[in-house]
This record gives sequence, C-alpha cells and structure tokens, in this order.
Amino acid sequence: MSMLTPQGMGGQYRIKGNKYPRMRRRRRRGRFAALGVVSLVALGMAGWGTLQLIDVFTGGGGEASAVGPKSGCGTRATPSPTSTAPLPKPAGITVNVFNATTRSGLAKKTADELKKRGFKIGEVGNATKEYDKKVKGTALLLGPTASLNTSLPVLATQLTTAERRTETTRKGASVDFIIGNAFKDLAKKPTADKALTALAKPKPTATDKKGC
Repeated sequence: MSMLTPQGMGGQYRIKGNKYPRMRRRRRRGRFAALGVVSLVALGMAGWGTLQLIDVFTGGGGEASAVGPKSGCGTRATPSPTSTAPLPKPAGITVNVFNATTRSGLAKKTADELKKRGFKIGEVGNATKEYDKKVKGTALLLGPTASLNTSLPVLATQLTTAERRTETTRKGASVDFIIGNAFKDLAKKPTADKALTALAKPKPTATDKKGC
C-alpha cells in the first residue's frame, strides 16, 4: 500500500503512485450543455407551432388571415360613377343626321325617329365627301372631344353597333349621326330605353364589409 493511502481505505480507493484519486466521477458538462440547447430548441419549435395553429383557427396573423375572410364576412356592392361628367338627357343633345349611303330617304327617316325618342335634331341631309360612301359599318357617331363620355354614349344607346369618334378641332356641342352601308334601322325603342336606363345607373363595385 502506498504511503498516500489513508488508513482503512483500499480497493478502488487505493492510491497508486504519488497522486490522490478523484473521489467522484467527472461531470460531463458538454453532454449537459448539449441537452440544454436541444431542450430550448424543442420548446421554441413547440411554441411557434402553437401560435401558427392559433392563427389558422382564429384568422389572426399575416398569411394565415389572408387565406379567406372571417366567418360571417362577405362583400357588398357600392355604386361608382361610370364617368366624372354627368350624362345629358336626349333632349339636351343636338344630333345632325347625314346619309353616307346610296339609299335615299334614310337621313330624314332616322332623324324623325330620333326626334320621337327625345333628341333634338339639327342638320339633315347627305354626308360630306369625306364620309360619303366611306362608312362601311352601321353608322359613325362623330362629335367633339367633350362628347366622348357624355353625348356620344347616350346617342349610341339607339344603335349600339355604331362606331364612335371624336374630333379635337370640332367646335360646338352637336354630334353627327352618319348612316353607313350596313345600316338597317335604329334599335327597337324598348331595347334603346333599357340601354339608356342602364347607362344612367352607376356600376357597382365589390368592396369588403367594414370590420372584416
């Protein structure tokens, strides 16, 4: 037995050499530290997953709430004007009726019908050389720039297939109804009246309800 061995101790505690043995095992600090890090990561993942589930079922959060509107929410239609300028009544529109075809009597007949439907009639006759026999469609509705979203759409309700065109150099507020080669007749009055009523009504736009 070594002189360093305390009295009454031997076996595994017997001292060999010139150093005292450690009375307990070394702490495995590295293993405990690794286990601590793993535990923190697991807790963090569990907490994050719980928050995501809460967002899905309650509709909260960023992307989770973007999946769809909350229960009980929907859309409603709110009117929006079709143009910034108010649409004139037919009585406030002066229409010049010109015949660009080889068929006689169309200008007067069309002008008389437009007058019955409330339009004010200006000039009636044959089209100028610029348009005579050159309008291939049903008709050409021609007016100043300001008539593009005002009087021209109103006049177009009487013949929806007519082409619309504006002239920047044109003076006055009257518009031209130039009858083309494909013209047969104006739209039936009930159809034209329905189109005129629809034109005057603002188109609805879908918007979310408040509080959704």
